[in-house]
Amino acid sequence: MSTITAPPRASVRPSSGAPTFLRHTLVLTLRQLRAAMRVPAFVVMNLVQPLIWLLLFGQLFESVVEIPGFSGGEDYLEFLTPGIVVMMALFGSAWAGTSFIEDMNRGVMDRLLTSPTNRGALMVSSLVYQSVLTFVQTLIVLGVAWLLGARFDGGLVGVLVLLAAAMLLTASFSALSNAAALLARDQNILIGLSQLITIPLMFLSSALMDTSLSAGWVADVARFNPFEWAVVAGREALLSANPDWADVWMHLGFLAAFALVLGWLATRAFRVYQRSA
Repeated sequence: MSTITAPPRASVRPSSGAPTFLRHTLVLTLRQLRAAMRVPAFVVMNLVQPLIWLLLFGQLFESVVEIPGFSGGEDYLEFLTPGIVVMMALFGSAWAGTSFIEDMNRGVMDRLLTSPTNRGALMVSSLVYQSVLTFVQTLIVLGVAWLLGARFDGGLVGVLVLLAAAMLLTASFSALSNAAALLARDQNILIGLSQLITIPLMFLSSALMDTSLSAGWVADVARFNPFEWAVVAGREALLSANPDWADVWMHLGFLAAFALVLGWLATRAFRVYQRSA
């Protein structure tokens, strides 16, 4: 009796090419936006804490501008607002990997990685989704600050630069969070890593206080802090009618390079995940 041998299964390779990448990115981004719309409380919770910081710190430390050596302007609320926007971007993006962990736990990630889905689109769609949230939340924070009396000499251009800085920071740390999720595969580990990274970055910056009033080493460390790059670029463009554009573009360039490197590393993390799955 002859044995009938089944033909070998064709391997499924990820689709390539710019049109495929863009199409997959759009579809996957819309998938995450629809999920967010079904649970709007999650978006609201990410917004409530920064607004509390804006309201409380703006009132509690409004006289800090009178301290000799403070170089952040004459209104603490105006000084604080860009820091709160960037803080919101950092904290929100640090949780980006939770969606990857949910997809792993439900088996969705394995199905996506065995399909022709573009690997780059899987990562970039997450970064775009987080950036869209940052965009909307930034406009809300700026609106609340304006209602509280803050006025920004940078005008629309300053707002756009602050948005760009916040969205670049979001893309960077969303990629880092996604990579950590792919490697750790554990929600508790991701939460611990997020707290370990975000809190020091926030306090080792000028988000809440002018670093010229801090210990000298804080200002030195802040120069290499991506969070500080976003704060400096956004604040300089938003608060000044004649900003130092060379300084603004330099810090935005640092952020863009940082985002590209972390995005590439996060995409490579898919290979590690697949080999150990």
